[in-house]
Amino acid sequence: MTPSTKHRILVLLLGFLSAPFIGQAQEAPNSKLYKAIMAQDSLLFNVGFNTCNIAQFESVVSNNFEFYHDKGGITPSKEAFISGFKNGLCKSPSTYQSRRELIPGSTEVFPLYKDNHVLYGAIQMGRHRFYEKEAGKEETFASTARFTHVWQLENGAWKLIRSLSYDHANATGVTFGAAAFANDAEIETWLKDNKFPAMAIGVINDGKLQQIKVFGELKKGAPAPYNTIFNVASLAKPITAMVTMKLVNAGKWKLDEPLATYWTDPDIAHDPRSKKLTTRHVLTHQTGFPNWRWMNESKKLAFQFDPGTKYQYSGEGMEYLRRALEKKFHKTLDQLADSLIFKPLNMKDTKYVWDKGVDESRFALWHNTKGGLHDTYKNTSANAADDLLTTVEDYSKFLISVMNGGGLSKETFNEMVSHQVKTKDNIFFGLGMEVYDLGNEEYALSHSGSDHGTAALFFILPKSKKGMIIMTNVDDGYRSYEKMVKTFLGDNGQKIIDIAMKE
Repeated sequence: MTPSTKHRILVLLLGFLSAPFIGQAQEAPNSKLYKAIMAQDSLLFNVGFNTCNIAQFESVVSNNFEFYHDKGGITPSKEAFISGFKNGLCKSPSTYQSRRELIPGSTEVFPLYKDNHVLYGAIQMGRHRFYEKEAGKEETFASTARFTHVWQLENGAWKLIRSLSYDHANATGVTFGAAAFANDAEIETWLKDNKFPAMAIGVINDGKLQQIKVFGELKKGAPAPYNTIFNVASLAKPITAMVTMKLVNAGKWKLDEPLATYWTDPDIAHDPRSKKLTTRHVLTHQTGFPNWRWMNESKKLAFQFDPGTKYQYSGEGMEYLRRALEKKFHKTLDQLADSLIFKPLNMKDTKYVWDKGVDESRFALWHNTKGGLHDTYKNTSANAADDLLTTVEDYSKFLISVMNGGGLSKETFNEMVSHQVKTKDNIFFGLGMEVYDLGNEEYALSHSGSDHGTAALFFILPKSKKGMIIMTNVDDGYRSYEKMVKTFLGDNGQKIIDIAMKE
């Protein structure tokens, strides 16, 4: 391969990897592909790299392997890489060993298809940390880095064909496992160092909004105000869920009544499973739908499994519920939410729809990780699953209402926060929100949201009346979550992080 050819391949690869992904396209952790890639990751590092098992490491790597390192340059072949590995870290007698540890919860997997949607590969993106052990000394934490791996199916076996390692930070830099922030100045410094344009935090104590903290700028020289408007993506879903639960509580809607009573999507009208679909299936993400119909080869809505048989996150399901609600009540979702939630709670800046009432001067524009801007999407109709506009103050009013029962009967509220379906050890989905079991009868309700240029997350603890919400306006805003949760939720925050990061 000539240098010019290599350069073209690298440009194409990096261009593809830097293209904005839609978060919903990534594989769920319980998917077959995600598990297959994670198994290969373990063989590559846990069995191969960490133990200097050269044969094992070599067996996972493609003969066409290339490695790109932001500090070490390009290693153009498998032979060169294996030789460096063997005669460097694994040279005998070795002066030190290096151990790689995947940061739990950081991995994303995206499928790669060719003609006719035949799976030929996958992109794995994540963060890892490295530990070093010099001869006769204890192991020490050395550094963290981001990585992107391109896996390819070769004769039915997964092989690593391209590896990119970048954004290295030594042990004194920012890491996922670092201690919580001591003060606001540290947060401001962290945001600048990590190129976060703006971030807003709401802190709830004793069932009240104790403080709003807003950092960064909306544009150069213009500090973000306390009432900055964010698009919080999937944080629309808990609002939609609560609208529904209020109607259930009032006896106007039934959790287990078939949605076909009011609405059947033409794409699945011929499928008898459409008659089984209920609100409970939607709010617990057990519809059998993909996240969005365009993910199907046909681009049409279709069941991937029988409703109620397993968990699979689906925005499409929430939209299905919206159509059924609107058919029965002859009102749009935003009209229902306005009368049941927004006006009663005085949430003046919260909207499903971008209309003339949105103060664009306070809107947090969407940023990519390089500081550039994504186009602003101004939705003209309500989406039950996405694109909610709100402020920290407004959404905190909603969270405090939920924390105090949401105006529901005790029976209905308990049903909403019950363990409807298990998604991970100590994490369940209730009716519209995740439920974290923290032990000692304490629990947390949560939901996150992410799209191009936006990421948001909340946790509320109904029993101790504490909570927090984070809103950011950058692609990788999720990087703030661990440290912010630890900072503002203390011991319970640490429990939440431990549960979330457990494989």
